[in-house]
This record gives sequence, structure tokens and C-alpha cells, in this order.
Amino acid sequence: MLHRVTGGVHCNLAVNPRGVEAQVQGAAVMGLSMCLPGAAITLKDGEVQQSNFGDFTVARITDIPEFDVHIVPSADAPTGMGEPGLPPLAPAFANAIASLTGKPQRQLPFNLA
Repeated sequence: MLHRVTGGVHCNLAVNPRGVEAQVQGAAVMGLSMCLPGAAITLKDGEVQQSNFGDFTVARITDIPEFDVHIVPSADAPTGMGEPGLPPLAPAFANAIASLTGKPQRQLPFNLA
């Protein structure tokens, strides 16, 4: 499974760097959750079957990698964080799997068998 995630973020002045780090980590965990077996979003009669997090498998503590979050130093006025850690995780993880196994991952969740 995924052992380490390294990410960088530029959010102007990081008023609370630990909060920024936690935001990136949480977003990356949600991105990882989309990749794991059992995380498929399913449709029935054109409607999504998962209505909330109770119906969606979020990565468990045993699935969580170590994180290195690097914040670009800045004195620019703070702007907030949002979820920049979520979008790049699945493609980066897919590239790592393809590099290691030669098998590209082309859908979510990944087929790691």
C-alpha cells in the first residue's frame, strides 16, 4: 500500500502552519479513500447510491501513509487553504503503481489484484 506522501502547498502566509498541514493531510486521506477497494460510487436508476460518509468507505488508520507537508514561505496576505491535497493524490498514486508494476490504473477505485 501507499507508505509515504510528500506534498507542497503555497497558501500565502500560513497563519497556523499545523492547521495547514492537517488540512493537506485530511484532503490526501480523502483522495486515498477514493482509490481503495470498496470505495466505488455506484448508480442505480441514474441516482448515486451513497448518500453520505456512512455509505462511503474512508481510509482507516491502518491505510494511512506517513506525510511530509512542505509550506512555501510567504509574507503575502493569508488567503485560506481549501482542499488542494485531494485532487493530486489519486493520479500520483496511480503513477507510482504503474511505475512499480507496469500496470496503469485507469479507474477508481484501483484494482490492485
